[in-house]
Amino acid sequence: MSEPTFTLDGDDVPFTEGQTILQAALGARRYVPYLCFHKDFKPHGSCKVCTVKVNGHHAAGCTTPARAGDVVESQTEELTELRRDLVQFLFTEGNHFCPSCEQSGRCTLQAVGYELGVTQGHYNPLFPTRPLDASHPDVLLELNRCILCELCVRASAQVDRKHVFALSGRGLTKHLVVNAESGRLGDTDLAVEDKAMKVCPVGAILRKRRGFTVPIGERTFDKAPISQVLVAPHEED
Repeated sequence: MSEPTFTLDGDDVPFTEGQTILQAALGARRYVPYLCFHKDFKPHGSCKVCTVKVNGHHAAGCTTPARAGDVVESQTEELTELRRDLVQFLFTEGNHFCPSCEQSGRCTLQAVGYELGVTQGHYNPLFPTRPLDASHPDVLLELNRCILCELCVRASAQVDRKHVFALSGRGLTKHLVVNAESGRLGDTDLAVEDKAMKVCPVGAILRKRRGFTVPIGERTFDKAPISQVLVAPHEED
């Protein structure tokens, strides 16, 4: 018995029961942009970069179940413009200076930006005050780059069982916090082997003494755009 299919931009995409549109698309090597999705966690649809049109209605591709016969659109100018705005807002509300960032060339936000044609700032930067936390002996927490995707929060809670990270505040005041009374990462039990260390799609959580071990020019997205790589290099070597 053949697998059920839906159409994605006119092409049939097979899926198995329980898969979402995004999971099925990636499984068929069809790229749909995303930021907060990770294959090891239940999708929660926070970033909305994977928004598609399903039978004419907008929906998050990572949380919408694949259904036989559905007509899904992704590569349209309307959706590209929507995604471009979302990514530009993320660059605007944080402090992202790609040329000086250790994650340049393997950063999902940067790679998705390039894929969508975001090559310069569009909105006035907010320049929020987000102090760097270097208190941990092995880990650097660079909050200026955090995009509030919640992946480290979920990894620490669901896999590491430590609950090191959480989000606090609302709107423009929303920010990443750690579970230490001092507010310092060095006073938590985070270890470099933790899953939470390996899922950040940007350069917010970095191992110390590992900077630029892979030179710029030899990194994942230096060699191929994210639409060809298809999945973000969340997991470090």
